[in-house]
Amino acid sequence: MKTTYTPHPIDTSDVVLPEELISLTSLLASNVHDQWSLARIKQGWSYGPQRNDEKKETPCLVRYEELPESEAEYDKITAMNTLKIILKLGYKIEKIDK
Repeated sequence: MKTTYTPHPIDTSDVVLPEELISLTSLLASNVHDQWSLARIKQGWSYGPQRNDEKKETPCLVRYEELPESEAEYDKITAMNTLKIILKLGYKIEKIDK
């Protein structure tokens, strides 16, 4: 069955992240990548120089810092959009010093 899907994400174009949240973006992006990597490894994937779905190999099973810029940028955008949506929905993000 083919369905027509039209995404309607919440518009966050008016949200400006404060500097302390912008710096949090890289940490979140790295964690997003680690979560993705862990899930892939559990599914039987391993590192390979080129993506091969049959062999379950991907060149992205590397540390976040070793990702190609395009892949790292995807994770950064995901993290930044997540922070923006949290603020757009009226939540506050505060660091608690321990």
